[in-house]
Amino acid sequence: MSEDSCSLERVSAGLPGREHAPSSSLAEHTTFHVGGPARHLVRATTEAELVDAVRAVDEAGESLLVLSGGSNVLVGDEGFDGTVVLVDTHGLDAEVSGCGGALVRVAAGETWDDVVAFTVDQEWAGIEALSGIPGLVGATPIQNVGAYGQEVSQTVARVRTWDRQAGEYRTFVADQCGFGYRESVFKRSRRPDQATGRYVIVEVTFQFRLASLSEPVGYEQLARVLRVEPGTRVDSRRVREAVLTLRGSKGMVVDPDDHDTWSAGSFFTNPILSADQAAALPADAPRFPQPDGRFKSSAAWLIEHAGFGRGYPGHGPARLSSRHVLALTNQGGARTADVLALAREVREGVQARYGIALEPEPVFVGVAG
Repeated sequence: MSEDSCSLERVSAGLPGREHAPSSSLAEHTTFHVGGPARHLVRATTEAELVDAVRAVDEAGESLLVLSGGSNVLVGDEGFDGTVVLVDTHGLDAEVSGCGGALVRVAAGETWDDVVAFTVDQEWAGIEALSGIPGLVGATPIQNVGAYGQEVSQTVARVRTWDRQAGEYRTFVADQCGFGYRESVFKRSRRPDQATGRYVIVEVTFQFRLASLSEPVGYEQLARVLRVEPGTRVDSRRVREAVLTLRGSKGMVVDPDDHDTWSAGSFFTNPILSADQAAALPADAPRFPQPDGRFKSSAAWLIEHAGFGRGYPGHGPARLSSRHVLALTNQGGARTADVLALAREVREGVQARYGIALEPEPVFVGVAG
């Protein structure tokens, strides 16, 4: 389709499915490969099944965990004393025109990286730098996932949810989602005593630009790998390949045969600091000015300079990744307690050295933070 054409094209796609794994062991449904069993486990393959399962659990007054890929969750060794609903819904529909771009509705249960690959193939620009991120589409707005200069909030048009409190569907347009750094209204709707918040995402609609070239490459490391100046647009396929290579070099692409990828990705978020806190850091510590006058620093830098190197502690079932200190990994046979002990040691070490309390990124289920 030419860029100056306003004719409308409709696109529907069936993306690759996933193997069913009926085991109630939550270690088999999370990328950390730790966690005990669920009391009940339900797989929802349609939106109706998803909503009916959530509604039934709520009406019964039981605890609910909606699991959307299991890539950002740490489940306790005792498991989950409630019902776990595995999201396995599918479908992608798009309205495409040269004037409006691609308006793409995606079911919450589609695998995120399959969607990224599909958009690149279709020459829809906007999420190419988010390649290789594990998990499902429905989880991405909750954390406002981001990497290599892009965030999902930059392309989200609206999010359709089941409002557990009101007992009805509710759709949020982009400016109602409350997006921030690893933040959203969906994340904030979860109380500390809940595994799943008020809003269960059933569908996400994205708005993409029609182009074979990427959005401007804004991340310096990615620009260096691509051998371009920051701000340059590059063929989206090249961006995707470069991001996958970078993520793979850091153990951030899930591989069932590679224990360095048995993790939740980045375990700690980059801290947002006051001007005084930023000024107190060593001169070579990263500081990135924020619009509100605060500064973002690097959790990885703080961890490494607090004495926790790659592969720390060098033995045992739970270790920092041998490729990236920000990932806590299950090297085989780890229990949740092992991961938590390592996380606390790292957090306390950074606190003691720099006075900064790192915040965990994964959702803790059945464990103390």
